[in-house]
Amino acid sequence: MSLALAFSAATAQNSGKPITASIEGHIYKPAKVPASDERVKQLKVPAGFTITKFAENLNKPRILATGADGTIYATDRDKGTVTMLRDTNNDGKADQQQVVAAKEKMHGIALHNGKAYLMAVNEVYTADIRSDGTLGELKMIAKDFPDGGQHANRTLRFGPDGLLYISVGSTCNACEETSKESATLVQMKPDGSGRRVFARGLRNTIGFAWHPQTKVLYGFDHGIDWLGDTTQKEELNKIEDGGDYGWPYVYEDGKANLADEPPKGMTWEEYAKKTKFPELTYDAHAAPMDLHFYNGSQFPKEYTGDAFVALHGSWNRSEPAGYKVVRVRFENGEPRSMEDFVTGFLVNGNKEVFGRVVGLAQHKDGSLLVSDDENGVIYRVTYKK
Repeated sequence: MSLALAFSAATAQNSGKPITASIEGHIYKPAKVPASDERVKQLKVPAGFTITKFAENLNKPRILATGADGTIYATDRDKGTVTMLRDTNNDGKADQQQVVAAKEKMHGIALHNGKAYLMAVNEVYTADIRSDGTLGELKMIAKDFPDGGQHANRTLRFGPDGLLYISVGSTCNACEETSKESATLVQMKPDGSGRRVFARGLRNTIGFAWHPQTKVLYGFDHGIDWLGDTTQKEELNKIEDGGDYGWPYVYEDGKANLADEPPKGMTWEEYAKKTKFPELTYDAHAAPMDLHFYNGSQFPKEYTGDAFVALHGSWNRSEPAGYKVVRVRFENGEPRSMEDFVTGFLVNGNKEVFGRVVGLAQHKDGSLLVSDDENGVIYRVTYKK
């Protein structure tokens, strides 16, 4: 489906000078086709790597987590379930699937000290991980998170400090929020106490993780829609305690979002000076989802400490962007560049798509797992010299 929209905006700031802008927006959604064996075979990965199906017929798997024994857990936001997957004969394919938890709109999952932590829209739950991999009774440890609105898919992860971090997306495309926890990263203790806003101005940072060597926190934020095909770019941020990352007033390197004036009579330039700029940017509307730092031993040594990012794929531009997994190269602990890692989900001249990647997890053997919520598949990327 393709639809072009042309619109303009005019507003006046406290200076009394008129502000005008004209933007052309587009909608383009490739048609969904099955993830046939023939299509999977044409997926492209770097030399030495292979990609195959680890599991399928999973409805809409989203976020993945790996247990201490190699058990894989996958959430499904539509069904509100957590499915346990096991490869008992080590052939690279899951031969056991079992739903082990259910709660409406369950999405985020993190495993820590023998427990699973699960996030719906407004609540955080925990459950014991039993010896057979199943989960015990869900117990609520936090509630009253703001309603989701446009971005209801919460994610959570434990930091090196043993604290739990929760991404709370914005309720809108670009607006002044009424809840102090919307468009933030929230920090709390594993029992739900000590809850506070760690960082703000983050429109929708679904994927975030700590670099395994430097322990620095990075997150990939979704840019604002309807600013054109190439704006706003997706932002890889170094997320710091107390940091403000600009949304909805400024973006990228301090550019002004003219539709939303900064608060308290500030100019956009003044507001930009109090915000953190991204370390790297990527194609607008590519929709970064999960982010995973590789620390296994199967891939070549140069991949250790680099990050993988799942790009769900665009809808708000004339030509599609994303629909792939990219590698973020780090040098001396700092992000330097990005390159394709898994591509080929777009087929037939970008008119069709058979996979929209979401979650990432590292299996116990060092392979990389990638979930697809379009056709219900989890893929496995392996390396052999």
